[in-house]
Amino acid sequence: MASLDRVKVLVLGDSGVGKSSLVHLLCQNQVLGNPSWTVGCSVDVRVQDYKEGTPEEKTYYIELWDVGGSVGSASSVKSTRAVFYNSVNGIILVHDLTNKKSSQNLYRWSLEALNKDSSPTGVIVSNGDYDREQFAENPVPLLLIGTKFDQIPENKRNEVLTRTAFLSEDFNAEEINLDCTNPRYLAAGTSNAVKLSRFFDKVIEKRYFTRDPGQMTAFTDRKRFNFKSLHYD
Repeated sequence: MASLDRVKVLVLGDSGVGKSSLVHLLCQNQVLGNPSWTVGCSVDVRVQDYKEGTPEEKTYYIELWDVGGSVGSASSVKSTRAVFYNSVNGIILVHDLTNKKSSQNLYRWSLEALNKDSSPTGVIVSNGDYDREQFAENPVPLLLIGTKFDQIPENKRNEVLTRTAFLSEDFNAEEINLDCTNPRYLAAGTSNAVKLSRFFDKVIEKRYFTRDPGQMTAFTDRKRFNFKSLHYD
């Protein structure tokens, strides 16, 4: 196969949310039989047909960088993770739909990556309103994926989906909720598959078809966020 152009997409989220299972599903279209903890970073590759079915169709490699660790880990670990945050073209934020804390921590993960901040907890303070404009102005495309959808009781699903809708709005990103042990959630033609393809096309578009590829840069003016506005009360 001829050499293909490629883009780099980070996969971020707390340990145990299912990032490795998700990446395996995205790249191999198979369920990961025996997932293990990721140490450092694991990279897998997905083939993406940009603008599939149009005259502009072209095939690209999507490098998915599954970054291990916890948002609350030591500063030395955060500093080590920072080497993975260079020259990034897109970010997939992953949270466990049965674990509210993993959803809240996505704000810290995004700040750590976008600001290359070794101690993101220092950016989040108690007073003031949450400012969505920081993410609206962010040049790096984001996608929000919630895992373990199958583990949510039927009588709790509306509550959980309302919460994830707020997350999607805050990050100015589309959301996908799925079960990583069931490939049907990403089957061709489903709304999830359409959202995923649209996200990867946007990443490619930003990287190769804009005057400024907009590779990851820090926010120009860091603002302080208040978790009260994150609708977890």
